[in-house]
Amino acid sequence: MSKKPAARKPQDNPAKAPDTPAGSGGSRGRSALLMAAGGVVAVGAAVTFLIWQSREPDIALAAGTEPGVVAQVESLYNDIYVYRRPNGFYVLSFGAERLRYTESVVNPTDQLDLPVYYTQSMTAGLAYAPALEDAAIIGLGGGRTAWYHHKSVPELEMTAVELDPAVAQIADQFFSVRNEDNFDVEVLDGRMWLAGSDRDFDIIMVDAYRGPFVPFHLLTKEFYELVSDHLKPGGVVIQNVEPSTMLFDSAVATIKSAFDNVVFIEGQGNIVILAHDGAPRDEAELQRIAAERQAEYGFRYPLPEILERRYMPEYDAATVPLTDDFAPVEYLKAIERHNEKQT
Repeated sequence: MSKKPAARKPQDNPAKAPDTPAGSGGSRGRSALLMAAGGVVAVGAAVTFLIWQSREPDIALAAGTEPGVVAQVESLYNDIYVYRRPNGFYVLSFGAERLRYTESVVNPTDQLDLPVYYTQSMTAGLAYAPALEDAAIIGLGGGRTAWYHHKSVPELEMTAVELDPAVAQIADQFFSVRNEDNFDVEVLDGRMWLAGSDRDFDIIMVDAYRGPFVPFHLLTKEFYELVSDHLKPGGVVIQNVEPSTMLFDSAVATIKSAFDNVVFIEGQGNIVILAHDGAPRDEAELQRIAAERQAEYGFRYPLPEILERRYMPEYDAATVPLTDDFAPVEYLKAIERHNEKQT
């Protein structure tokens, strides 16, 4: 099947944009090498967050600036806009000038609504995961994917990791996505958070974007090996991938280099990649688990129907995996460089 055109494109007026966004196994020894650096970054991020809180960033009402804009903020990492459509849905957009990318579409009256198709596909991990106890997502955005998992499986301990404190505040203020029992928001670079964590997960989702691209340090073999280190046996990683950029083939090659099995799920413009180690899932057993969990939790987007979205896209299997473009001693500077605000 040929690759489909991507929907993560700049929008002149995101208030009228389509509901597709611009898109947040090895040994533990690899992770240990990064722990000291992770501690430094964690402290730095905490200080940044406290300073940011103390000066109360200006997420001000922006009525009259342009049609549909209800709030905007210039953060350390993004120029952020919140639009409200005539139907009441919110659109979270990042960008500069008129070059903006839709990050999330939120129905404020329905916390289980996933208006963007690929976010529905990212729930496939609920069928593949060996258990539904611990999950994390790197890249909060408007919080729809994380919140859907949390509210659909209340006993699931969900952690959402977001680099930008302003994004976390907007998710709280406008979308009611905030800390509560079994749901935590961590403000830190996702890779550094994972390197400093001692937890293992059934599901790790990656949906962190800067415009049309994933930050490079979240798209390398070393990053996915780190993810693999933090998965429980049989655990799955789910990555939202934008298929029209030159990095799509490289993203596929990189994920395949770190995991035994890769599954592709239709995302209507985006492609969701699910990966796990061990033997391929037995299809009959997978369908049985999906049906049982659907009956138990009553998911808004039925798991058996999500599994029907699996397919094989076209990609170049000879592409070389991506690796870190920095030496270990340059780790902190490289992370900072990859997270720099784009203007």
